Amino acid sequence: MLLTADETIAAIATAPGIGGIGVIRISGSAAAAVLQRLFVPHRRESLHADGSFPSHRLFYGTVRDRHGTVLDEVMAVFMRAPHTYTREDVAEIQCHGSYLVQQAILAEILAVGTRAAEPGEFTKRAFLAGRIDLTQAEAVIDLLQAQSMGGVELAVGQLRGQLYQRIAAIRDALVEILAIVELALDFPDDETDILVADRLLGQVQEGVEQPLLLLLALADQGRVIREGIKAVIVGQPNVGKSSLLNQLLQEERALVTEIPGTTRDTIEELISVQGVPVHLIDTAGIREHEDAVEELGIERARQKMQEADLVLFVVDASQGLSERDRSLYASLDDRKRVVVFNKIDIADTGLLQELNSFFGAVSQVQTAAKSGVGIAELREAVYQTIIGEEEEVNERISCAPNLRHKMILEKTLVACSQVRQTLLLGGPADLLAVDLRAALDHLADIVGLTTSDDILDVLFSRFCLGK
Repeated sequence: MLLTADETIAAIATAPGIGGIGVIRISGSAAAAVLQRLFVPHRRESLHADGSFPSHRLFYGTVRDRHGTVLDEVMAVFMRAPHTYTREDVAEIQCHGSYLVQQAILAEILAVGTRAAEPGEFTKRAFLAGRIDLTQAEAVIDLLQAQSMGGVELAVGQLRGQLYQRIAAIRDALVEILAIVELALDFPDDETDILVADRLLGQVQEGVEQPLLLLLALADQGRVIREGIKAVIVGQPNVGKSSLLNQLLQEERALVTEIPGTTRDTIEELISVQGVPVHLIDTAGIREHEDAVEELGIERARQKMQEADLVLFVVDASQGLSERDRSLYASLDDRKRVVVFNKIDIADTGLLQELNSFFGAVSQVQTAAKSGVGIAELREAVYQTIIGEEEEVNERISCAPNLRHKMILEKTLVACSQVRQTLLLGGPADLLAVDLRAALDHLADIVGLTTSDDILDVLFSRFCLGK
């Protein structure tokens, strides 16, 4: 057995299925020994005199099993610590993409002294070795699961440490305030002179509370860019909902006819709107049902409408607003919405004015779905309704707290409110110190300085094998 006390791990790093190349990754002190045992380079003179591999050089050769049988022609590389992903010795074997070949090679690697890696264990080792902080580790899974280029940019920004830098700046401000408070604790006779309330209140507000509030304000936008939103297309039968879906998708996904009630069930597809994943849901036209199947479709449409983050409310502009339209619109409550006046190519100007007057300041778009008129404007209206136009893209990318971060930031803000309250009441330095340290502990939890093992296990279990 080549296994050492620190346990060398191995896993297939490429996704299951057929592909051109498969990668098997090994990390730990036995990585070099495992590679020497299984890999036979085409030109042995390229190795060091003792038969070891030069670091960070790619070699062509074969992988053989314990009986000397060639399993595949491969490329292999050995990377010496600490200049690796995990800061341990790492070896990678690049074989043909056959899943059977990858499994056969992995079986040989495990047979000579390694352990099968758990999900996310390579990244967890990188975190534990101090190569990345916890926000960067979470960015890795976000990058792997990104559903749009907006999600990719968000993850890359976090992976580069931009969120960490924001958190670090807040922690530095807290440390500076705590240093003043601890000075007052060391010299109690001078506490009044040291703890100048107005000055400390300004530091708390400008250096801590305002940046925290900004991060919290952007947290929901970060969630939208990562996970996307549900946008439900609703309206009366034959107003052009399916035509709108097809135009947004740029394909004939939904059946379109002149017969009302063609769509009997929901149709769900994913599009990207300026980097935001939007799960589009076309629904059955809502009216008094005529048969059992249509009744089920209408009931499902109402359910999807209640679950939606955004409603695209479609009106036939050539027919004007009916009582059914008014009733359906009233049922939206306070949900975000974009009102779509469809069929404007055959609509009367007077009817359009009436529609504009009824819907007032609500976001409105005029379309002719069959010809594609107004679709670009509809996509822009969807984006502005979801994200708003007040935040710059770079600002959003550089700081995107996830739900875990958001909960911790809220706790930090509560602790800072306690600090402010104590200062306003002229409270003692020891109370200030307790709340300041609590705030610092919360922020340390975000980047992983004080995060419990149970939470770490849950976070890294979201990863795929080999990452």
